[in-house]
Amino acid sequence: MPLGEEKNGACDRSIYVNNPHLDSMKDDILYHFNLGTSTHDLPAMFGDVKFVCVGGSPWRMKSFTEYIAKELGLLEPNAEFPNICEGTDRYAMYKVGPVLSVSHGMGIPSTLIKLLYHAHCTDVTVVRIGTSGGIGLKPGIVVVTKQSVDSVFQPRLEQVILGKPVVRSTELDAELAEELLQSGKDLAEFETVIGNTMCTLDFYEGINILRLYRINIYYCFKRHCIKTTPDEVVV
Repeated sequence: MPLGEEKNGACDRSIYVNNPHLDSMKDDILYHFNLGTSTHDLPAMFGDVKFVCVGGSPWRMKSFTEYIAKELGLLEPNAEFPNICEGTDRYAMYKVGPVLSVSHGMGIPSTLIKLLYHAHCTDVTVVRIGTSGGIGLKPGIVVVTKQSVDSVFQPRLEQVILGKPVVRSTELDAELAEELLQSGKDLAEFETVIGNTMCTLDFYEGINILRLYRINIYYCFKRHCIKTTPDEVVV
């Protein structure tokens, strides 16, 4: 999804972080990255980034970096793509040209947005790449998410901050979704569809992967999903 803020009816394409305290900090230590605003020249390192591709596997995202380098004509013989975050085991980050390839493990990232903010990036598009189960889908189908929903099928993310629930919208860029869908059709290498993606707070019971001892509940949940959303693809 593109990151920016609407001002005076127009979209400011700079990275927007709703935190007024950032600009008054002498140093912002991004410890998940082993980077900081006083120890690294973040605009020089990342200011040209236009695309951020995020995944859950370090090795997969390094392989993705090599693939993108080849596609952009930037893959030189014996090229090395060092892990920018090699000083920590919490993140893996690779960069080739205007593309940042990141693995944050399983979960929901947020520090990454601050990094782009400190680097003064503009016109950035962020895409989350990953695998999941799918209801009513054959294995291997690529699903472009048009809407992310929580465990009760609501397009929102609820967090508890300082003891109070905060609800944020999970609205995505519909135009970008259509562009990705068309790209998939143009490639004609795999089936591509648009659908919704459920994001839960845990991997097993949150999505009812309950294995053998509660298998009947899983099938009941699966039928409920299909009945609840007969015209939607849910992954």
